[in-house]
Amino acid sequence: MDTKSVTVVPARSVTTVAVARDSARDFLAGLVNPIPAEAADTVALVVSELVTNALRHGGGDCTLDLTAHSDSIEVAVHDRSPQAPRMRIPDLDGGTGGFGWPMVNRLAHTTSVTRRPSGGKTVSAILARQHQGASVPWTAPTEP
Repeated sequence: MDTKSVTVVPARSVTTVAVARDSARDFLAGLVNPIPAEAADTVALVVSELVTNALRHGGGDCTLDLTAHSDSIEVAVHDRSPQAPRMRIPDLDGGTGGFGWPMVNRLAHTTSVTRRPSGGKTVSAILARQHQGASVPWTAPTEP
C-alpha cells in the first residue's frame, strides 16, 4: 500500500489548491501500478474540492493524506473545524458555492466525515482506481 501526506498551509488559496492537486498527481504517477488518466483526473478533482472546502470552511489550513489500495485511492483531508460538510442548493448567482460536496459524493464510492479526538475532522473519499462513467445524471439537492 502506497501512502503520502501533504500539509497544506495557504499562502494564497488558489496556489495552495494547485499544490495539493499537483501533489496528488505526483503521488499517482509514482504508483507501482499506475491508474488510468481519467481516474487520475477524478482524484485530482476530488482533492481540489476537499482542500478548497477545508481552507474555506475548516480553519485555514489542512493536511491531505493519499492512500493507494489495491482497488481504490483514498483521499483524506484533515482540518480544524468540527463542522461536517453539508448538502445545500448551489448558489447560481452569489458565488457562495454549493456544488463541490454533492460532486464529491457523486464521484466517490464512499465518503465519510470523522471527528478527530484532537479536534477538527477528517473528510475522506474512496475513489475507484479505474474510471467509471456516471450512469445517472447529477441532480442538484433541493431544500426540504
